[in-house]
Amino acid sequence: MIRIKDPKQQQLFDPWAHLSPKRRKMLEDDWPGLFRQHLLERLPVAQIASSFSESMGRPSKELHTVLGVLLLQQTMDLSDKAAIEQLCFNIQWHYALNIPEESDDAKYISEKTLYSMRQLIIEHHLDETIFDTIADKLAAVFDVDTKNQRIDSVHIKSNMRKLGRINIFSQTITKFLVNFKRHHRQLFDKIDQSLTERYLDKKAQSAFSMVKPSESEKTLKIVSADLFDLIEQFRDQPAVCSMHSYKLMQRVLAEQCTLESDKEGRKVTLKKPSEISSDSLQNPSDPDATYSGHKGQGYQVQVMESFCKSEDKTEKQQRLNLITHVAVQKACESDATALVPAIADTKKRQLSADQLLADTLYGGDTNHQAAKAEEVHLIAPVQKGNSANTSHLTGFCFNENGYVTCCPAGHSPDRVSYKKKTQRFSAVFNQQRCQSCPLTGQCKLIPGRDKFFLRYSSKQCRVAVRRAAEQTESFADIYRWRAGVEATMSEFDRRTGVKKLRVRGMQSVRFAATMKAAGLNLLRAGAVSKARRKAAGAGLGVNRLFYAIYTAVKERILTPSGNFGLGFIKNSQLAESEMDMAT
Repeated sequence: MIRIKDPKQQQLFDPWAHLSPKRRKMLEDDWPGLFRQHLLERLPVAQIASSFSESMGRPSKELHTVLGVLLLQQTMDLSDKAAIEQLCFNIQWHYALNIPEESDDAKYISEKTLYSMRQLIIEHHLDETIFDTIADKLAAVFDVDTKNQRIDSVHIKSNMRKLGRINIFSQTITKFLVNFKRHHRQLFDKIDQSLTERYLDKKAQSAFSMVKPSESEKTLKIVSADLFDLIEQFRDQPAVCSMHSYKLMQRVLAEQCTLESDKEGRKVTLKKPSEISSDSLQNPSDPDATYSGHKGQGYQVQVMESFCKSEDKTEKQQRLNLITHVAVQKACESDATALVPAIADTKKRQLSADQLLADTLYGGDTNHQAAKAEEVHLIAPVQKGNSANTSHLTGFCFNENGYVTCCPAGHSPDRVSYKKKTQRFSAVFNQQRCQSCPLTGQCKLIPGRDKFFLRYSSKQCRVAVRRAAEQTESFADIYRWRAGVEATMSEFDRRTGVKKLRVRGMQSVRFAATMKAAGLNLLRAGAVSKARRKAAGAGLGVNRLFYAIYTAVKERILTPSGNFGLGFIKNSQLAESEMDMAT
């Protein structure tokens, strides 16, 4: 049965009146007051209420409280048990979730309920809805300027062990045998006993972990042969083939081995490590985890945030750097594929950027063209691999349409033609002028019968223009702000623990990372709110000081009519007489 408490409902008496003024102010100025005032009512309770009946079953926990607990749990990087303790005893959580009453029904939740509600949110993708809702609301409350944004990725790891090739084979086989024994005992008894003892013995996995380097090749052949034998033995059993652990064995065999046929039958041959793809299975306990050659096993999170272009420290503290987009990807995916979805997502939510800073991996020509189509100015360095394709264009100047305007020596071409089908340009230069030019050895024009030619494509022109722009001071002055995203990644991990998660699997990892990003926005907004209130209080204090001085002066030296009185005249006359005596 659904149980929802309307956060907008007013109370006849203030339920927080028992708090002292200073403690109440601390709660109100920081993230608890911000969450209670602006975000609690925005949680997507209506979307999860469809999973409950309005009239049947036991009453559910108050849904705003449950969603808030799950958000704060990821924000503070807490286990289920620790999150329940915070809900029971932490007054910041009580104030943020608007729970003034002291009943177990209001301030206690079981681990089973917490787990079940988390699964509902994951299934309905409500973590993404919560992030979007919080980001959009904070952008409106703090008047966030999203014209300037930057994007980068951070590598994260799920709760899995790093395995070598031998352990990938052995643990995949062990997982299949354990499940197979539980569900198909009669078929399990038909397996060779030596094979089952090799993998199900208590010390089996530790034995595979202590294989000497000199014996690793031999052990790999044994475990790969065992894997292949199990697959072949039950390939005609539909009930076995439908098992998840059996499919994992098939996946490992396809990724790690090649099958060859000879007179004796099919033979298993191990692939070289360089031939194994980066999206291969890294651990049977987390089939969704992949490999990045730069950062290792796990996942990656794309983060895009707004930033303030100001050198004033006080102003920066009062401006909210808001995370506008977050997306979880496999570690093997390239950053280049994440830019266009990020721009589309922020544009849909009216948080799009006019200027977007990114590193080299995002700066391909395709991404630049896509960003330009969305009216976003992408600023990212050109990849070094493209230098050979545009070296012959170094020093040439181009107009907005890609036509050459002058050569490195400052001479204009005789004519420039463009073929729309091939998207290629051809510029013709005067032969006599080029032969007498002092830059003849540096300029890479192609000599013809009576002319010199420069041929290039539209893409080569765009890359050359971008590479030339990178050498200017204006580019360095703008691009230096991109480095600030590294501090965001450090804060993301330091405050929420995003780099080492307690969960496995893409859906659970996506939930944790997305909720942590929403929580980081909340913590940042709380700090900005506190800074703004402090600045406003300081200004009010100055006004009060001037008012007190004015009041004191008025009482001492002014008459009731507002004119200077005798007291002032006497004091001034006394001062003049003292000066005369001193003279």
